[in-house]
Amino acid sequence: MSTRRRNKDLILKGRRGGQDLNTDLEIEKRYPILNTYVNALSMDESVEAIEKIIKRGIPTQHVVVNALKINLMKDDKQLRKIVNICPLINADGASIVWAAKKLGIPLKERVTGIDLFENLIKLANDKGYKIYLFGAKEEVVVKLKNMFEEQYPNLQIVGYRNGYFTEADEPEIVKDMAESGADMMFVAFSSPKKEYWVNKYLKQLNIPFVMGVGGSFDVMTGVTNRAPIWMQNHGLEWFYRFIQEPRRLWKRYIIGNCQFVKYTYTYKKHAKKER
Repeated sequence: MSTRRRNKDLILKGRRGGQDLNTDLEIEKRYPILNTYVNALSMDESVEAIEKIIKRGIPTQHVVVNALKINLMKDDKQLRKIVNICPLINADGASIVWAAKKLGIPLKERVTGIDLFENLIKLANDKGYKIYLFGAKEEVVVKLKNMFEEQYPNLQIVGYRNGYFTEADEPEIVKDMAESGADMMFVAFSSPKKEYWVNKYLKQLNIPFVMGVGGSFDVMTGVTNRAPIWMQNHGLEWFYRFIQEPRRLWKRYIIGNCQFVKYTYTYKKHAKKER
């Protein structure tokens, strides 16, 4: 199948896409990019789309994509399937913005997971949506809960739990979440664990909007530091993280970013040949 035909099929599937219960949910400006999709929405447009999801009331998984996730999805078909059926996919990494430009995709801006998370907490405070916090260490999630309640006086946190548990604990955990009455849940696991876990229990959770936020709980509570604004604005947030933990992150950022760049140029080259 040609790249043009494949992209057309991806766009059609993307417009129809979503989990089994989301086939009638359409979010505009959805484009195929590499092995996935991206919704070319601004931050405000993304928040508006999420509010529609919440009001609709059907359990929906949200994801963001970056170079790491694209690389993981190349070899992990199940992860690719989970991500691609999500009706809203935001561009978390500067790498996605760069690739979109190279591939002619009109991506407006980077919508990072942590910034979207913060905007949704503000939305919940203003509109009365109930939230559930899930993940990180006990002291971190408790600290975050307390911080949010102090900063946002109208925020309703109807549940929270740390991210340390066994498989045997999961039925009780899911039951507590399902009975919480939450409108939004934020899951602070790393990839691909959070994508797999949410997908596994999405229908049972009975929560309209479930979003993976990675290490956001740690960043917000000061356990780890986020890059300065100027580095964020210049697409260097990855480098800031790398210099903090070079031994642990060199493979992810140095090797991984090189693989992502190569993948983008290879994809672009093949697309040109098949036009």
